[in-house]
Amino acid sequence: MSIPFPEQEFKIYALSEQAVTLVFGKEINEKTASEISNFNRLLNNNPFKGFTSSVPAYTTLSIFYDLLSVISSDLPGENGFEKVSNYLKSLNSKNQEDFAEVPNRITLPVLYGAEFGPDLDEASNMTNLSVEEVIALHTSAIYKVYMIGFVPGFAYLGGMDERLASPRKLTPRGSVPAGSVGIAGKQTGIYPLETPGGWQIIGQTPLKIFDANRIQPSLLKAGDEVKFQSIGLQEFNELRR
Repeated sequence: MSIPFPEQEFKIYALSEQAVTLVFGKEINEKTASEISNFNRLLNNNPFKGFTSSVPAYTTLSIFYDLLSVISSDLPGENGFEKVSNYLKSLNSKNQEDFAEVPNRITLPVLYGAEFGPDLDEASNMTNLSVEEVIALHTSAIYKVYMIGFVPGFAYLGGMDERLASPRKLTPRGSVPAGSVGIAGKQTGIYPLETPGGWQIIGQTPLKIFDANRIQPSLLKAGDEVKFQSIGLQEFNELRR
């Protein structure tokens, strides 16, 4: 079951009895990411009765709700899906540009190479770039956080220079340290926790990307912008302390 919205290219389908998913397109790009981010902000500023949470992804936004609260609401529709769908359709008619905000930009210091970036030399060889060129290209871009997934706080970043594209490792590591910065295909990302992983690790940030004791545990969220900054070992140790 789906309802196409004429105002922009997305459709809605039932994910479960207590969730729906909005599909904004088929391609992963910054335009789609911005549309998802704007609509997500619009929804959270104007929640319907029973709304509990929303989860942005590359091309979709999943919306979760309490079914009993939705059914008991005065939203038009004969069932939970229709009530939520009709509300989202009416919400979509609002001018979303009014809810667009300047993205939050976060600069992440990174120590590249050696034990902190054990795959930097391999990435250099695979891309036919010098180590210095890999670092320069990686730090020159402004990345968009498309989604959080895999493990809590893991940010998938778009906007990497395609010259840095490198395949995943054939044999994943059994343990990748928290803060490791990696490349997989045309994406770059940061491991927030120590976990197995197969990305090419080129560096490490001393900052805590995920901390369950913080009010907002994840340092990054969908829609944020990220800029990497190359640092030396002394600064790395000082920031880690």
